[in-house]
Amino acid sequence: MTTVLLVDDERDLLSVLDFNLRAAGFETILATRGEEALLALRRRVPDLVLLDLMLPDIPGTEVCRRIKADARTRHVPVVMLTAKGEEVDRVVGFELGADDYVTKPFSVRELTLRLKAILRRASAGRVVEQARERVGPIRVDAEAHRVFVDDAEVTLTPLEFKLLATFMARLGRVQSREQLLEDVWEMSPEVETRTVDTHVKRLREKLGSGRELLETVRGVGYRLADPAEQGQG
Repeated sequence: MTTVLLVDDERDLLSVLDFNLRAAGFETILATRGEEALLALRRRVPDLVLLDLMLPDIPGTEVCRRIKADARTRHVPVVMLTAKGEEVDRVVGFELGADDYVTKPFSVRELTLRLKAILRRASAGRVVEQARERVGPIRVDAEAHRVFVDDAEVTLTPLEFKLLATFMARLGRVQSREQLLEDVWEMSPEVETRTVDTHVKRLREKLGSGRELLETVRGVGYRLADPAEQGQG
């Protein structure tokens, strides 16, 4: 059975999440403090962590950092749960390796679908299509799960890696936000979310000299441009 570690100091919300996720077939581990969550992780490695950012002892971002720094748990997907909608909170979480975020208040049904999609991505670990190995200064080593820009390694989260590999596999083709939600996030395109925009922004910033290749097509979505078509080689 798939296990989810739920970390939130709001006991009423924790109870609601516990009930609904168990009803959806998950096994749950509950924690109301950051140190309690880290202790639970030492006892047992879950399949996913749903982590509130505002905890009474240590910040959720610090819990996320420790999860991703530990070889035992770094592969575990982390979904941030926050009452804050400010972009800076999302950016910090993504920098630390979080896979997604959910802003309170939220639909429990949407949250459940999102968690299932993230778990499917984690188990698949790859895109179906064969990504190009090199596009301009960007090089992807799919087997080693590594990315290089101008021959210097760039650290991407698992979701950023899958997003980049998808763009490289569909070089020059515009990808709508709805298509990316369905193919990369494995979520229904009807789900309302700006997660795609946030991830593309963070990915673009990490691509250095290759950032201009990741183009925004206004009103449609995004595409990774072919340097050959731009006369760059």
